Amino acid sequence: TSVICTDKTGTLTQNRMHSVLAWTTGGEQPLSRPDTGSDVSPALTRLAEAMASCNGAVLHDDSGADGVGDPTEVALMAAAAMLGVRVDPAQRSDQRQRLFHFDPRLRLMSTVDQTSDGLVVHTKGAPEEVLARSTLLLETDGGTSELDEERRQELTRVITDYAGKGLRLLAAGDRRTPLPASATRDEIESGLTFLGLIALLDPPRPEVRAAVEACHDAGIRIVVITGDHRLTAAEIAREVGIGGPTASAVDAEELDRLGDQELDEWLDADDEVIVSRSSPETKMRIAQALQANGQVVAMTGDGVNDAPALRQADIGIAMGRSGTDVAREAATMVLTDDNFSTIAQAVEAGRVVYENVRKFILYIFAHATPEVVPFLVFALSGGRVPLPLTVIQILAIDIGTETLPALALGRERAEPGIMTRPPRPRSEHIVDRALLVRAWVLLGGTSAVLVMAGFFLTLSAGGWTPGADVSEGSPLHQTWLQATTMTFLGIVACQVGTAFAARTEHASLRQLGVFTNPLLLWGVLFELVFAAAIVMLPGVSSLLGMAAPDTAQLLILPLFPVIVWGVDEAARAITRRRVGRPDASPDQ
Repeated sequence: TSVICTDKTGTLTQNRMHSVLAWTTGGEQPLSRPDTGSDVSPALTRLAEAMASCNGAVLHDDSGADGVGDPTEVALMAAAAMLGVRVDPAQRSDQRQRLFHFDPRLRLMSTVDQTSDGLVVHTKGAPEEVLARSTLLLETDGGTSELDEERRQELTRVITDYAGKGLRLLAAGDRRTPLPASATRDEIESGLTFLGLIALLDPPRPEVRAAVEACHDAGIRIVVITGDHRLTAAEIAREVGIGGPTASAVDAEELDRLGDQELDEWLDADDEVIVSRSSPETKMRIAQALQANGQVVAMTGDGVNDAPALRQADIGIAMGRSGTDVAREAATMVLTDDNFSTIAQAVEAGRVVYENVRKFILYIFAHATPEVVPFLVFALSGGRVPLPLTVIQILAIDIGTETLPALALGRERAEPGIMTRPPRPRSEHIVDRALLVRAWVLLGGTSAVLVMAGFFLTLSAGGWTPGADVSEGSPLHQTWLQATTMTFLGIVACQVGTAFAARTEHASLRQLGVFTNPLLLWGVLFELVFAAAIVMLPGVSSLLGMAAPDTAQLLILPLFPVIVWGVDEAARAITRRRVGRPDASPDQ
C-alpha cells in the first residue's frame, strides 16, 4: 500500500470517550467531579436531558465505565447522569414517540419524546449542524433569546476554541413548539433552541506515533478521514505525527465542490491531508481519486455506509471490535483490535511474506543453472564429455535435498531496512529481471562453474581424456560414477551457499545474523545427511548410480558454499556502496 486512509476515532485514538466539560451560555461546567449534579443551572439540566433522551446507550453506573452502546453515547449518558438527570432506559423508551437515527450526511440524530411539558424534539450532533438549524438560544436561567448573527459568531468561536484543543464536541438542541404527527425529519430538525455543548476527550493511542513514523519511513502517506470537526481532527493528527506543518485540513463540503480533475490534482501532492465532516460518499470519492493517481489505497471503516468505500479500496480494513458485519464482509482484512499500529505491523508482515516468497523462488531458480549446464556440456561436446549428472540424481536433488531449506526460507524474519523502503510499484512482478539475473547468472552461474570444475577434476584424477569410453564395463566407468557423484555433491554444497545468500535481498548476512533462522539450519543439516546417506549406503548408491569420490575431491566441497555465498555477498555490498544505503535495492 502507498496510502492509508484512516478514521480517527478508535483507530488513532483509544475510543475511550469521557466527557470533560459542558458548555452553556452561562459558561463551562467541568465534568470531572462526582458531585457535579448537586448544583446545576436550568440550562445545564435541559442540555443533559436532551443528551440522555436522544441516545441509544445503556448506562450501568453513573461513571460511564460500564455501559453498552456507542462509546460516544455512553460518555454523553454518563455526563447527563453526572448533571443529575435520570438515565433509566425503560423511562426513555416509554417517552420516545419517534426516532431518527444518526445520519452521516446530516450528522444529526433526533427523537420526539413525550415529557411533562408535552412533545419535545431532542436533537444532537455536530455543533455547526445543530447551530444551523437553531433559531433560539437557551439562557442560563432557562429562558430563550433570539439567535442573531452576533450570537452565532460567538458560538462559532467557542466551538472553534474547544475543537482546536483536540476535544470532540457534540451539541444539543430541542424544540417545544407543536408539530403535526406527519412532520418530516427536515421539519422536525428545524426551529431548534440551541442548548449547549458537551466536550469529550478521546486521547490518542500512545503507540500510534511510532506506527505513523514507521509508515512514513516506509514511504506510506496517511490521509485522515473523519466525521469530527476539522480542528479536532487536525490536533489529534498533529499529536500522533500525521501531516506535520504542511498538513491540509479541509471539510468534506469543500471537497464536494471540487471537480474530479481538481480533486485529483489536490490529492496528487505528497502532503498528508485531514478530511473532516466526511460522509461515506466522500470516502468513496477519495479512494477513487487516489487510485486514479496510481496509488494503492488502504481504507478503514466500521459502518454499514462505509462498505462501498471498503470495497472500492485496494485493501479495505474493517474494525473488528466496533465494526458492523456489513463492513467486515466488504473488507479485505479485519483489524481485530481497531488499532492503527496494527496496520503498520501488517504492512511489515506483508512485506516480509512478499520477500520470503521471492527468496523461495530465488533459491529454487538458482539450482536450474547447475542442473542444466551439465546437459549442455554433454550435448555441445557431441558426447566427447560424458554426462556429468543423471536424471535420477536430479530427482534426488529436487525432491530430497532442496525441499526443506526452501520451505525454511519462507519463514525468514524481516531483514534490516524492510520498513525504510518505498512501496513497490503496482506494476512490479514478483519474478522480475533482477531476481532472474541473480538466480540464473550470479548464484546459478557461480554454482555451475564450481560443479563442472569438480566434475572435470575427478575425471582427470582418474585418467580420463576427452572422448574416452566410460560405459559400463570400461576401465573408466568407476571414475565416471565418482565424477557424477561429485557433480551431485557439488550442487548440494552450492545449495547451502545459495540458501544463506537467499536469506537477504539487500542487507548483509552479518546484519541479519547467521543463526537467526533455526529452521534453515535444520534444513541444511537434513540435506547434508541425506546427501551423505545416498552416497554412502551401498544399496542406495548403486540404485542411483553413485560412487564416493576420493578424499582429495571431497575436501574441496566445503569451499563451494563459501564461494557461492561470498560472490553474492560481494555483489550486494557493491550495490549498497553504489547507492549509498545499507539496505538499498539492486533495482534502485
